[in-house]
Amino acid sequence: MNKFFYFLFFICFTSCGVQKSLKDRPDLSTYHSQEYTRNQVNDSLFYIADNFLKKNKTQNWELYVSGDALEIGEKTGVLTKELYEYQEKSFMKLVQDFIPSPKKRKLLFKLLKFYNRDLHHHIKNEYKTQIYGLSKSASNDYDSLIDKYNRNLFLHGAHDIGHAMHDLMLVGCSSLAVWDDKSADGDLLIGRNFDFYANDDFAKNKIISFVQPKTGYPYMSVTWGGMIGVSSGMNLEGLTVTMNAGKSSIPFKAKTPISLVALEILQYASTIDEAIAIAKDKKVFVSESIMIGSSKDHNVALLEISPKKFGVYQVPNQPYLSCTNHFQSDVYKDDFRNNKQINESHSVYRFQKIQEHLNDTKKLDQFDMVNLLRDTNGLKNKALGYGNEKALNQLLAHHAIVFQPDKKLVWVSSNPYQLGEFTAYDLNKIFKDSIQNYKLNVDSLVIQNDNFLTSEAYKKYEEFRIKNAEIETYLDENKTIETNFLTNYINTNTEYWVVYANVADYYFKQKDYLQAINYYKLALSKEITTIPDRNKIEKNLKKCLQKTAKINH
Repeated sequence: MNKFFYFLFFICFTSCGVQKSLKDRPDLSTYHSQEYTRNQVNDSLFYIADNFLKKNKTQNWELYVSGDALEIGEKTGVLTKELYEYQEKSFMKLVQDFIPSPKKRKLLFKLLKFYNRDLHHHIKNEYKTQIYGLSKSASNDYDSLIDKYNRNLFLHGAHDIGHAMHDLMLVGCSSLAVWDDKSADGDLLIGRNFDFYANDDFAKNKIISFVQPKTGYPYMSVTWGGMIGVSSGMNLEGLTVTMNAGKSSIPFKAKTPISLVALEILQYASTIDEAIAIAKDKKVFVSESIMIGSSKDHNVALLEISPKKFGVYQVPNQPYLSCTNHFQSDVYKDDFRNNKQINESHSVYRFQKIQEHLNDTKKLDQFDMVNLLRDTNGLKNKALGYGNEKALNQLLAHHAIVFQPDKKLVWVSSNPYQLGEFTAYDLNKIFKDSIQNYKLNVDSLVIQNDNFLTSEAYKKYEEFRIKNAEIETYLDENKTIETNFLTNYINTNTEYWVVYANVADYYFKQKDYLQAINYYKLALSKEITTIPDRNKIEKNLKKCLQKTAKINH
């Protein structure tokens, strides 16, 4: 059977369709490739003519590039070469952690080649060109697995696969828009947490990118090395784009990466209708809510896009719109996966938390929005334990961002998570005025660090993260754990159900059922993240009770 399985795979991987897709390249006939030389001022500032990459005081990188698609790709690649290599290495480390065997990793990349065999048909030539220009600066380290261009193309699709697998704690994004009498100045105000977690290295080198293309509108977005797609951004017309993952089936073939749909909207739309026109005919392979904020429309909409359906959700009779990880439009009313997401996940809890905050706060300004995005507590200010996915702030965010589209202002968080300083940028000054001394941010509008950063609770949370990784390894390897370690582990995060569940699992494996029963009950007394998590604990508790009943008899 195994031989037959591998034989089928061999046919798939060596098919002419796969080989043809790997040879596909963008049409560069209207572009002129150049060799760019990067000038270095110091280890925090690099430039090519009036384009540059600069590390700001919060340790975020700021990138400013201009030109046609190939110029933008090539200049971005040259300017961000080390960041690109770092991010690719981070991604490959993630793959290695999941698949330690080199042979199996090679098999994975063969599978990816087959999986992405039609990807090139679903990406505009403009963006293939930009990716091509960018990929010229990629590392040579992984060329034996796949060439640089296709590797970058596949990485854009990998982001979608991560969203499709958000049940594995990769994604739990939350976003909110307010206007009129829910906004302090009546203008649009939009905030979001991008809780896409791969590993710690992945979020270390955020890039705040400002792009002045030859066609379309100038725009900014928060990204990382090697990524041209958009997860959060705003253009000079005051149109914003943010994305929240929906419930997806595991896709069997790659189509248009969502981040490139978002990029096209940001570059070419100035109104909600124009955004809808771009998105509605796109063939995608995962489900996503794309929140569009429009200064011109003085309104916000959710474009709820999935492989088989497309819905638009707006709220004509209220001055706010919130979004977590379930769909809200009528199109998905009877959708099985969406309803399962509503009933079993933590999406509705976070949605209710946002509604509660709206009820408690008369009008929001940018400071209120940041405070909401940083909130680690649950409904009625209940302590959830740090890192709980029911919290708006799960302490794993890649970034948080706040927009004032009417004023063309944006605030971007800095590490760790969304707790560091929020740096302010004015798109009017960046794209309409000349940039002086490579300075992009507005110092007078900065939002300061969260006080939580200097607290004992934060220190304990960081200790918890280390100990949690250790105990999971011990459980996987069936190792003996000292009682002292277990006590200290619980004390790092006493309100979080996970610490009790892990300790209970340890005692269960050790056949100490009385101790396991005690800790499973403690876990059940806390705010458990999802229905499946609760069911698993209840099932294990029942097993323990049955075991002790047999022993007593």
